[in-house]
Amino acid sequence: MESKILITGITGNVGSEVAKILIGMDQPVKGAARNITNIEKQYGGSIDYVKFDFEDPNTYDAALKDVSRIFLIRPPQIGDVKKYINPFIDRAKMRGIKHIVFLSIIGADKNPFVPHNKIEKHLKTSGIAYTFLRASFFMQNLSTFYKDIIKYQNDIFIPAGKGKTSFIDIRDIAEIAVKAFFDSTYRNNAYSLTGSEALDYFEVANIFTDVLGRKIIYSNPSSSEYKTRMKILGEEKEFIKVMANLYFAVRLGIAAVITDETRKLLRKPPITMMEFVRDYSNCWR
Repeated sequence: MESKILITGITGNVGSEVAKILIGMDQPVKGAARNITNIEKQYGGSIDYVKFDFEDPNTYDAALKDVSRIFLIRPPQIGDVKKYINPFIDRAKMRGIKHIVFLSIIGADKNPFVPHNKIEKHLKTSGIAYTFLRASFFMQNLSTFYKDIIKYQNDIFIPAGKGKTSFIDIRDIAEIAVKAFFDSTYRNNAYSLTGSEALDYFEVANIFTDVLGRKIIYSNPSSSEYKTRMKILGEEKEFIKVMANLYFAVRLGIAAVITDETRKLLRKPPITMMEFVRDYSNCWR
């Protein structure tokens, strides 16, 4: 029997896109998530799936059974990776996992304050072959986490100042992730993945305005205003802290870097913000 690829966070943005491609290739997939009801709703009986929680080591072995490779995504609410992510990597090593493709963030290797930096370091010393996909900010954050604020308040409420971001579409990330599983040249390598343009959120708001046919603004909140709003919305303290730190990096211009690696790996131009907003326009109407 062909061994499976385990996808953590399979009901999320990137995980579901990776799963879609692999399922289309008839590649055996195992889905892992804290809420298996969501997996059942999304995939029915088309894949093997298991209840999995990084915070519960008792779920590790069932998730790793009959698996040889992993697409690893850090849940946004987990900041203490030494306590909750590293033990899973250690268990994966013990279970003979051959390759982990880790969804990291751009600049993680130079930023010791983000959890992704610590995960990368642990993977490098684990002895498991790794691929780091250091992705820029996802376009799909605007169609998921910030969807309702845009849809009902016509506002992009993000504390990024005038900083530019080289946004990337998760469909491009997923395509590269799948390539990494089947091409040995990706092993023990890291890739900085961005789109082909760097935009500030004023420019993003203008694109939304043009596509949706109504005025979308970028209110440019302060970090303090953002934290207060997220707290009111019920987001966890650790998640708010991580997001605020990421947007602080945007303010400093760190997220504006554009690389050519996405185009080279895909052998086609990355999806643009205009294309993304057009493709997903119904979710904000």
